[in-house]
Amino acid sequence: MSGKVALITGATGFLGRQVVKAFAFHDWTAKGTGFSRADGVNILKVDLANSAEIENAIEEVKPQVVIHCAANRYPDKVDKDPSGTRVLNIEASRTLAQHCARRDILLIYISTDYVFPGRPGEAPYEADAATGPTNLYGQTKLDGEGAVLGAFRDAGKDGLGVVLRVPVLYGEVEGGRNEESAVNCLMDVVLGKGGKTGQVKMDHWAIRYPTNTEDVARVCYDVAVRYLGEADKASLPRVLQFSSEDKYTKYEICQLFGEIMGVPIDRIVPNTEGNDPNSSVQRPYDCHLSTKALKELGIDVSTQDFVGWWRRECRAFRH
Repeated sequence: MSGKVALITGATGFLGRQVVKAFAFHDWTAKGTGFSRADGVNILKVDLANSAEIENAIEEVKPQVVIHCAANRYPDKVDKDPSGTRVLNIEASRTLAQHCARRDILLIYISTDYVFPGRPGEAPYEADAATGPTNLYGQTKLDGEGAVLGAFRDAGKDGLGVVLRVPVLYGEVEGGRNEESAVNCLMDVVLGKGGKTGQVKMDHWAIRYPTNTEDVARVCYDVAVRYLGEADKASLPRVLQFSSEDKYTKYEICQLFGEIMGVPIDRIVPNTEGNDPNSSVQRPYDCHLSTKALKELGIDVSTQDFVGWWRRECRAFRH
């Protein structure tokens, strides 16, 4: 396999699919790893908990860059399977980084704004701000960051391991499966799909910055090109952050969706109480990410307009 090659983990997932497309659009060979939906051709079946399988995939594909999208990214599911989550979010990330470091392969690890505590008045967070996750999901992703950067540092390959933190994502789902996104699934609530027909309490406390998967994929490509083209990679930042500036609570997103679809949302009730102190998953109030480090690298941080994207996406549903 010659030319420019990218390997994307979690390539059948919500973000991974767009990352594959972004590299393919620029005439790269974009191969993926998956598990349950791998086709064995463009998507190799790889158990990321298995070091030998990771190594075989890297040897077969011979990428210049690996974009590590695979993760357990649902905070409530993380709490139900802490050990399995640690294997995927931390240990698999470390193993992947070690294999990449040995072969001088650039690795971009997708992380989250949930590495920050999100206390009122603290955001926006710079990339070097003090972290402090409020839940296990954020902690496992932060530990994954440390595992990746540590593996490259230990190998003396600083600059080949890069963290890209992103906020909550929305975008194109597969087969109408809105549950792929914590934003898209709110459309199902608004439309009363999937049995979501009774009164619903909707968070109107935490502030979100929904960011489109296509925009994140474009930034992954731009970062890869920028870092691969730099002779002195160790001089480049290790941690980058990307986010839209669109700012909503989940209830405000529901209001928008109701307006776009022309349906009332009377049964959706705003909940301004914040976290239930008895809940195992405590969500931060505002983790807005500063994109300063990306801007300083000369990378375009513009994003699609949230309302505009949804108006275009939903035109087919209007009667």
